Amino acid sequence: MTRIAVQVPKIGLVMENARVVRWLKAAGERVARGEPLVELETEKSLVEVESTDSGRLAEILLPAQQTARVGDRLAWLDSDASEPPVPAARPSGQTLAPQPQAAAPLRETSSGVSAPERRPGRIKSSPAARRLARQHRMDLATITGTGPGGRIQLRDVSQAAQAREERPSLIAGRRPLSAMRRAMARVMTLSNATVPQFVLERTVDWTAVRAVRARGLADPAPSAPRLSLNDFLLHACGRALAACPALNATFSGDPDSGDAALLHAPGTHIGLAVAVDDGVRVPVFHDLETLSLTELARRRAETVARAASGRLKAEELQGATFSISNLGAAGPDRFIALLEPPQSAILAVGRQSERVLALDGALHVRPMSTLTLTVDHRVADGRVAAQFLARLVTLLESETWPTGSEVAT
Repeated sequence: MTRIAVQVPKIGLVMENARVVRWLKAAGERVARGEPLVELETEKSLVEVESTDSGRLAEILLPAQQTARVGDRLAWLDSDASEPPVPAARPSGQTLAPQPQAAAPLRETSSGVSAPERRPGRIKSSPAARRLARQHRMDLATITGTGPGGRIQLRDVSQAAQAREERPSLIAGRRPLSAMRRAMARVMTLSNATVPQFVLERTVDWTAVRAVRARGLADPAPSAPRLSLNDFLLHACGRALAACPALNATFSGDPDSGDAALLHAPGTHIGLAVAVDDGVRVPVFHDLETLSLTELARRRAETVARAASGRLKAEELQGATFSISNLGAAGPDRFIALLEPPQSAILAVGRQSERVLALDGALHVRPMSTLTLTVDHRVADGRVAAQFLARLVTLLESETWPTGSEVAT
């Protein structure tokens, strides 16, 4: 029997901390390989961390409601050692660029002075203090405890919250960023500062897609999924990426040091931006080339519902090489989206509108929208990106869209 550590996994590029919401197994209980072990709250979602091996949960090091950093030990598992453990919180069959560790950000303390974020570890605090800190969205690591052994007490949190509220501000109605907004700010700043991005546009005619959706809505079968525009986008983008593998990759390394490389994904893994309160979650749909349109529609509906409630699995938040941002019928005619490193591209979908189109020497009114593709120039050039967009538009405008479960790419 081998004792192995259960650690906080790295989920996404800028994740730093996670809070233990609850343990799904008690110390001493048996655990099967791949069985959910602990539920963590990250800056973007609630995720279940699965056991990397079979065995017995020997000791829980970090109880519920405590915060830890990526790589910290959560528990000890006495493994049966019958087979090597699988990597934690990583989709199977995935080859991805290594994730760089972000430098410790500056965090504003209760005194108003910016200081490097402290490694929280096991923070001594009373239950009442923790509840008040959560209500005020305050990090216990920024509060100095006055209790025995530095234990944070209720009055410590209350005084820190009052000091923050009384601090003068040059901006009326100042509101601290939520954890999700901080994560978005970090990753978008990183994207804009470190990734050379270029943009291409194409218009698409949705006539064929509308016809297929109309047939689907007319299907009386109770098991038939309701097809959304995002199902067609995900399915077509997966097929287009499979046809343009040069874009289905991530950039790795430093171009100045000679270790730069492109890591090509073995399948098509695409993220779909889902708007939630105070931010966006991007669940990832893996191996799209293996799914039919109807299979994808069922998975999309179930996954988006869990994304809205913040209950995505760890593997559903990572692994994408490509993302889609569709702001819907109330969105703008066109917009440009910043890609999320290390992904290679993101597609922004403008709202549909009736436009005049010249076809075969005659004018027609068709439902059209603008597709805007943002691409990492280190991964692909304009020719490859243009080929992808052309392939995507051809697929979306095809009049032979299948919907049966027998259809895959």
